[in-house]
Amino acid sequence: MKLAALTVLLVSLLATPAAQAHDRTLERYARDTWRSFELISDSTTGLPSDNASPGGERAAYTSPTNIAAYLWSTVAARDVHVIGRREAHARLSRTLRTLSRLERGPRGQFFNWYDPATGERLTTWPTDGSHITPFLSTVDNGWLAAALLIVARADPALRTQAAGIERTMDFGVYYDPASGHLYGGAWTEQPPGCSQPDGHGLFFTCHRYDTINTEPRIASYIGIAQGSIPPEHYYRQVRAFGPSCDWSWTETQPVGTIRTYRGVDVFEGAYPYRGMQIVPSWGGSMFEALMVPLLVPEEQWGPRSWGVNHPQYVRAQIEHGLDEAHYGYWGFSPADNPSGGYREYGVDAIGMNPDGYASNNDNTFVDHGYDGCRPPQPDPTAYPNGVVTPHASFLALDFAPHAALQNLANLRRDFAVYSEGGFFDSVNVQTGQVARHWLALDQGMIMAAIANALTHDRLQRYLAPALQRAVRPLLAAEQFEAR
Repeated sequence: MKLAALTVLLVSLLATPAAQAHDRTLERYARDTWRSFELISDSTTGLPSDNASPGGERAAYTSPTNIAAYLWSTVAARDVHVIGRREAHARLSRTLRTLSRLERGPRGQFFNWYDPATGERLTTWPTDGSHITPFLSTVDNGWLAAALLIVARADPALRTQAAGIERTMDFGVYYDPASGHLYGGAWTEQPPGCSQPDGHGLFFTCHRYDTINTEPRIASYIGIAQGSIPPEHYYRQVRAFGPSCDWSWTETQPVGTIRTYRGVDVFEGAYPYRGMQIVPSWGGSMFEALMVPLLVPEEQWGPRSWGVNHPQYVRAQIEHGLDEAHYGYWGFSPADNPSGGYREYGVDAIGMNPDGYASNNDNTFVDHGYDGCRPPQPDPTAYPNGVVTPHASFLALDFAPHAALQNLANLRRDFAVYSEGGFFDSVNVQTGQVARHWLALDQGMIMAAIANALTHDRLQRYLAPALQRAVRPLLAAEQFEAR
């Protein structure tokens, strides 16, 4: 018997009854969540719609991130035995065939919106007919490239197709050497509003991704591994802006010290919050901080950085929901709003955004002040209409498994948030109103988290070999001020 198989057998024999019950719960969640992908995905093109509802209504648009979520969820469903190998291969092959013929922009980058039924690039928005200026998204292409690398290792028969598409995706197109950061993306036509033309037909966003603890770092990792982005780029991203009044527009005054890596001086800043020190994300949401480690073993590769920060970030989300806002539940991340539309949710105090991502629909924020620059404001007395999204609990599975499963059980017990397609996207925990949609992205995060929990991080192990040589040393060298 091979060592890996023997290890799995021993683990299963030694598992406690509680652990076995947890696994059975996760297996059920995986089966039901996969049903939403069966509804979302088009049987001809193999492309998923952005979202769907229980009545069978599907959105008439999809994105590279949605496609990526479907690809890795198909691998996950196979690996946890929800579908068979033959079905998984057929689904992956169908999607890859469609991807190979999709219209793309310069340097192999995919456009941001396609018709899931035909694969045609969308030029008008399906819901209102408004014009879509063709856009190449840094982060969306990053997720798709990561998913292609996963498929290439997960199904060797598809390695040539999947890796072939990924190799054409040059992420150096987004790199700005002047700042050391990545642009948010580029248009292939001049858009309304602010843009920066490159003189060769691209119009870059005026903003750049300059903070480290946000989801675009997946594109950074892919580009560094490709060699299209220099490794020093990793250290040029901001952990927290400096503690002087020049930066007092940010959410909280950080603590920290300056360390030098590869000739780059890095302010290792962290935000104090409820006795912790946390490297903040931009908005304080789970998605920003913890989607990347679904696929990249950051906590193992950076034990003194991400290995410290990720668990603290989860603890902050839990303490906010239970002890600060007194919702009785936790898990705040961008999701469908139960009152309609889509919006960002987060824990305001662990985000840098001065406007904050609130954890509720009433936009209740805190202001701890900035010593010598801005006085603190009184703490809120209440947080009405808190909105909790189940995918945030799944993102926490690797770092607080018991708390995550208990939170999900409480949501199922108290609200009509679960159905034949798994968890709906969010719930207002005061009114009980539920956003009765399944989003490909959010369901994809759920499938990835479950697969990692049941297969000892197999999704991470599919992607790690493509990144390890270039990326792991960068993470291993760094020490955050988080604690």
